[in-house]
Amino acid sequence: MPLVRIDIRKHPDPEHIKTLGRIVYQAMRDTINVPEHDNFQVLTEHDHDRLVNDPEYLGIPRSDAQVFIQITLNEGRTVEQKKLLYQTVAKAFNEQAGVRREDVFISLVEVRRENWSFGNGVAQYAE
Repeated sequence: MPLVRIDIRKHPDPEHIKTLGRIVYQAMRDTINVPEHDNFQVLTEHDHDRLVNDPEYLGIPRSDAQVFIQITLNEGRTVEQKKLLYQTVAKAFNEQAGVRREDVFISLVEVRRENWSFGNGVAQYAE
């Protein structure tokens, strides 16, 4: 059960952020074994001065078109799966949405299974 948050600066095309969400969901399905229908996302656009990035950290030239992606998910994926996820998202953003690879920032937050409630006040994954 990943929870995906995508934050971007306001974009002239209202479909742009939805496209990014679709790409991330498909990449998770393809690389980290996220099942069909397990799609929960918060897609947010911000005013120009509400997102801050360092344009040179780690020698990566970033622009104002930076996309911030935070995925909260169950722990247990391998380093290889995570690397493949990062590569898949960056490539697809570039090819399908015109986002520079340098502008794709991804953070994974791994949690234990009992830290989810999908509704009804029940911890469905708690053992």
